[in-house]
Amino acid sequence: MAAEAPPPKKEKKMEQLTLEPIQRLTGTIVLPGSKSLSNRALLLAALSKGTTTVENLLDSDDIRAMLGALETLGVQVDESARHTEKRVVIQGVGGPFDVSGRSEACEMMLGNAGTAMRPLAGVVCACKGKFVLDGTARMRERPIQDLIDGLRQLGSPVECTQNPPYGGCPPVRVDADGIEGGKCVISGKISSQYISSLLMAAPLAKTGPVIIEVKDELVSKPYVDMTIGLMKQFGVIVEVEELSEDKNAPRPRYTVRGGQCYVSPGTYYVEGDASGASYFLGGAAITGGPVTVEGCGSTSVQGDIKFANVLEQMGCTVEWKPNSITVSRKTDGSQPLKGVDVDCGEIPDAAMTLTVIALFAQDGKPTAVRNVYNWRVKETERMKAIVTELGKLGAEVEEGRDYCIVQPLASIKPNVLIDTYDDHRMAMCFSLAACGGQPVIINDPACTAKTFPTYFDELRSLLSSS
Repeated sequence: MAAEAPPPKKEKKMEQLTLEPIQRLTGTIVLPGSKSLSNRALLLAALSKGTTTVENLLDSDDIRAMLGALETLGVQVDESARHTEKRVVIQGVGGPFDVSGRSEACEMMLGNAGTAMRPLAGVVCACKGKFVLDGTARMRERPIQDLIDGLRQLGSPVECTQNPPYGGCPPVRVDADGIEGGKCVISGKISSQYISSLLMAAPLAKTGPVIIEVKDELVSKPYVDMTIGLMKQFGVIVEVEELSEDKNAPRPRYTVRGGQCYVSPGTYYVEGDASGASYFLGGAAITGGPVTVEGCGSTSVQGDIKFANVLEQMGCTVEWKPNSITVSRKTDGSQPLKGVDVDCGEIPDAAMTLTVIALFAQDGKPTAVRNVYNWRVKETERMKAIVTELGKLGAEVEEGRDYCIVQPLASIKPNVLIDTYDDHRMAMCFSLAACGGQPVIINDPACTAKTFPTYFDELRSLLSSS
């Protein structure tokens, strides 16, 4: 029987935010914690032996979705210092969750949080009891079938219960009795989160080893590397082999040996969000800056810091420190902003910011953003959304299956109303259009609550210091 649909949302009045022309952004921003690291750390802490203090935890809708799921699963979480000190304390259960004693299925409503849905879908298959994972209408359109296929290869009876046309999407239902060791072969073309989910579930298998092989190209590989690094901090080692010598099309195989279990590191500090850094660094690229982001830098474990390398290709000056990045550019004509052609497969979230920066290329050359097919299965259909909103601003954009090419603009149309599609990154990256000397109106600015509730306040703080 399929899970019931989420109750319809009450209609809310669409708020708007008018951004006056931004002449210059300069100053320092302390980044909030990474969403990807926050949710992974919460889940691994819950599965670990011992108590874990998670510090610098992001406070956003996606994180609250994971915390709510852990509460539903019976995990003890002390959130008393979450708002004041960005800290939670988690009593780990020391192994798989067991809800087999409940008379009804353990139902978790996860909103549109992919970083909660995908990892939990894998982990609960390695547990005991009946589980249903569901979310918003958009979540019910986001594919998860490749992950389901991998879990079924490991012996789980998990299934998607959604009716066509969105087969292979949540809700996810499983009458779980654990997973077996063995090998699963899945696609990595749609989302790296599928591989991360299988990896996080692997130490919970009844027998080992668990071998996860990617049968084709793996997109966003740095996110999998980040998962592996985090698992190591919680006591689990993942062995990695490369099955392809083509660095542009990685095809790895991961092995998690049996006999391993998660053990609390005691304290885990969440580094600043590198994806969130892209908007402020991008603003510096357009207006000259300098802007410094603190919380991630040359020692970061997040792939999106490579966005700063792209800004360097565009003609910016980038200064790296272990825990900060500074971007600046001379605006006297001696350091023009250049169009670039970039494979953004490793930085798909930050690549959205690049499409807006592209409008300001001063050498007259277009910017090509390539290898970003997974934009189409994110919080909204991002490719179409980006092309549509850039067009409103007056830009000429070529759209391909997994790329777009943006021509620079001599001038941006004034007072354009930017639709954000209930997508936090659309609101944040298109805020930079205000650097074009014209007011820009952002529809539903509060959608940034998904990952960065204070974004527009932080943006204003850079204006006040200019």
